[in-house]
Amino acid sequence: MFEITVQHHFCAAHALRGYDGKCANIHGHNFVVEARIVGEQLDPLGILVDFKDVKAALTAIIEELDHQTLNDLPAFRETNPSSENIAKYFYDRLVGQLPPHVRLAEIRIQETPSYAATYRP
Repeated sequence: MFEITVQHHFCAAHALRGYDGKCANIHGHNFVVEARIVGEQLDPLGILVDFKDVKAALTAIIEELDHQTLNDLPAFRETNPSSENIAKYFYDRLVGQLPPHVRLAEIRIQETPSYAATYRP
C-alpha cells in the first residue's frame, strides 16, 4: 500500500454555537488541512497521484472558505463549524475528485499547533 499526504492552509473565523466557553464567541484560526490518500497501484511514472493535482483540488475548496466567517456559509448555517465538521466537509468535497485507483483515507484539520481533528469514513 502506498500513501501520500498533501497539506494546505486557510484562514477563517468561526463560533461554536451552544459551546460553554470562549469558543462560543467569533474567533479565527490559521487552519491546516491535510489529505491522506492511499492506493496499491502506481501509474507508469511511479506516482500514486500527483501532489499538485491534490493541492489544486484542495485549493478550490479552500477558496470558498478562506477569510470567511464559516458560520455564515451555507454548509455551516445548521452544522456547527467545529474542526471535526470542517474535516468532514473537506472529505465530502475532495473524495469525488480523486482518480478511481486511489482512496481518500482521511482529512485532518489542525486549528492550532496543539489541536487537530480527523475525519475518516
